[in-house]
Amino acid sequence: MTTGPLASAPFEWRSITPPDAGFAPDLDERLDKVIADKRAWGLHGVVVTRMGKLVLERYFIGEDEVWGAPRGRVAFGPDTLHDLRSVTKSILGLLYGIALDLGKVPAPDQNLIAQFPDYAAAATDPRLQRLTVAHALTMTLGFDWNEDIPYQDPTNSEIQMEQAPDRLRYIFSRPFISDPGARWIYGAAGTELIGHLLVKGVGQSLPDFARANLFDPLGIGPAEWTKGFDGQPAPASGLRMTPRDLARIGQLILNRGQWDGRQVVSADWLAKSFQPYVPCDEQRRYGYFWYCGDLQYGQPPNRPITHWIGGFGYGGQRLFAMPDLGVVVAITCGNYADERQWMPPVRVVRDVVLAGLK
Repeated sequence: MTTGPLASAPFEWRSITPPDAGFAPDLDERLDKVIADKRAWGLHGVVVTRMGKLVLERYFIGEDEVWGAPRGRVAFGPDTLHDLRSVTKSILGLLYGIALDLGKVPAPDQNLIAQFPDYAAAATDPRLQRLTVAHALTMTLGFDWNEDIPYQDPTNSEIQMEQAPDRLRYIFSRPFISDPGARWIYGAAGTELIGHLLVKGVGQSLPDFARANLFDPLGIGPAEWTKGFDGQPAPASGLRMTPRDLARIGQLILNRGQWDGRQVVSADWLAKSFQPYVPCDEQRRYGYFWYCGDLQYGQPPNRPITHWIGGFGYGGQRLFAMPDLGVVVAITCGNYADERQWMPPVRVVRDVVLAGLK
């Protein structure tokens, strides 16, 4: 599903040389070296901006797919759409905040099962009555849910949800393995519920609401939203966008929700979205569908640490926004089903971008 053409001319990034942006002049060469040393592989696109200007933009040739359907070998460029996979979740979080400001969706502290009265009968476990919208936004519902296994595996919980005749009933019938709010359990259950609340509240499809309220205000060009097995745009992982346009989302974060003089997403919602509500692992924390953490860089001694906010997607799709540095990094990759898929984006950020700061 294509979200439709722009109502106005798209925003164009202005370029700046790496030295003028505070980077070493050999930023391109650093990226080439990371690739030549086989420390980063499967890259499709890398876009780096600083202070709202384009510092580095590179595209590559590689095997790709759309939601698991092979596309073959693709020569990527500035206008080539790419699966964002679960970076879609983070953008969904922005859309929910916009809808909340419009009074169209329930606030995070509202009871969750009350928003789905048709499924109240499934609430045999008393913990279902304790669930709030915030538990969905932070992936702390507590349900037994496993997306740590490959998506090609039919026992993957998202695949089972997709194939269920009633995906909402499938979600609410999952047994609890922890109390609500106690533990981060990654999965599409929360995004499916939030996506449902959003579509119901605004009375529009996800692509139409996103186009009118987020994409057009930012000057984002054509985008697509892949449909799930139920024929609806997939809120967890369906969005397709160019790396340039993904970087605009990162710049919006740095702008605290403002774009061209307009408050597109409220600063209050962003502040709440980026709070570290729950640990994902030893390094990352999770907010309202956004990750956050810290990275150390530079040469010893007394190496500085910068805070980052990010969206992560299967296959190596990444968006990093670093408010302290004014830096945005958007990366697309084709490392689907690769157990080491997390390595190339981290190495691009660490060994190229942060290592290249003067």
